[in-house]
Amino acid sequence: MNFDNLGLIPSLLKAVKEKGYDVPSPIQEKAIPLILKGKDVLASAQTGTGKTAGFTLPLLQRLSSNPSNGKRSTHLNIRSTVIFGGVNQRPQVAKLRQGVDVLIATPGRLLDLVNQKVLFLSSVNILVLDEADRMLDMGFKRDLDKIMSIIPRQRQNLLFSATFSKEIKFLAREILNNPEVVEATPENTTVEAIVQKAYRVDKNKKASLIIKLILEGGWFQVLVFTRTKHGANNLCKKMIKSNIKAAAIHGNKSQSARTKALSGFKSGAVEVLVATDIAARGLDIPLLPHVINFELPNIPEDYVHRIGRTGRAGAKGEALSLVSVEEKNYLRDIEKLIGNRIQISTVEGFEPDPNYVPAAKTQRSRVKHRTRNPNKGFPRRGSRR
Repeated sequence: MNFDNLGLIPSLLKAVKEKGYDVPSPIQEKAIPLILKGKDVLASAQTGTGKTAGFTLPLLQRLSSNPSNGKRSTHLNIRSTVIFGGVNQRPQVAKLRQGVDVLIATPGRLLDLVNQKVLFLSSVNILVLDEADRMLDMGFKRDLDKIMSIIPRQRQNLLFSATFSKEIKFLAREILNNPEVVEATPENTTVEAIVQKAYRVDKNKKASLIIKLILEGGWFQVLVFTRTKHGANNLCKKMIKSNIKAAAIHGNKSQSARTKALSGFKSGAVEVLVATDIAARGLDIPLLPHVINFELPNIPEDYVHRIGRTGRAGAKGEALSLVSVEEKNYLRDIEKLIGNRIQISTVEGFEPDPNYVPAAKTQRSRVKHRTRNPNKGFPRRGSRR
């Protein structure tokens, strides 16, 4: 099947062709016809599978029959803008006052401008929740409920998520009306184009190992995930001392600092971007070759989100995880989720001490009646670290 068979209008087909795409991805092939028919859609698609175009193309077509005057999108007379927090709102407000057909927004800034009576949502007829699972993980459920209460009840709803967790299914029951369910890949699986590897490593030697791998491999455009903001800063400083052009992005960084770091990463001025899960949300980096888990996430689904940044649109990519003794259970839970064993090895000189026993394990052996919680001491779901 090609894009000509999906029911898209000539102007959109022309735009798609100019971008060099001939064959739709599985999520696009399944979702586009349903959205064009006005159906509510619940879609599971990982990062890099083309899900954004899967809802954007039919959305533009539905709006093209009644656009406002203003700035043109490619081949269509439709105006759009984006609003988000962390930056001065004035330029965003100026765009809104000109009128828009498509508004891309983060929940917080959206509600803030609604409360200021700068933005009115009484004419919304299509609602798209992209990366819905991430929004729930970050604690935006209350904001979503407020948004639902002020937009029209009669509307088309599109909910896209990388996973079909029980929380997502509950949200879908609240928002969607007789939805069509679309899955581009089996539930909670990882992209096949990604080569997944892991190294057993001493916790205190992780930074040295990651620097060795990057320098000796001549790697560039490497996205590294840490569990905390403090950890991201420390690792970034060590890389810079080793003559690696690195930058950190996390919740304590201003929006302008994040934008500058990401721009440098895309241009090649920054070779390594060190990020926390929350700061990395929504990153769109084409052809990213390497993702490294400096620390494994304690929520297995986050692993799928992280490594989905590479191997996008059918390109090859590598996901590497550094696993300390304390993280063995996390690796086991990840393998259970993805249904595959991850190839694991060691690098000479960086192996864990065979006599080392994690403090938590020692404590459990002393107090056997206490609950055994492998996640104790680590951030829980929804943590804003």
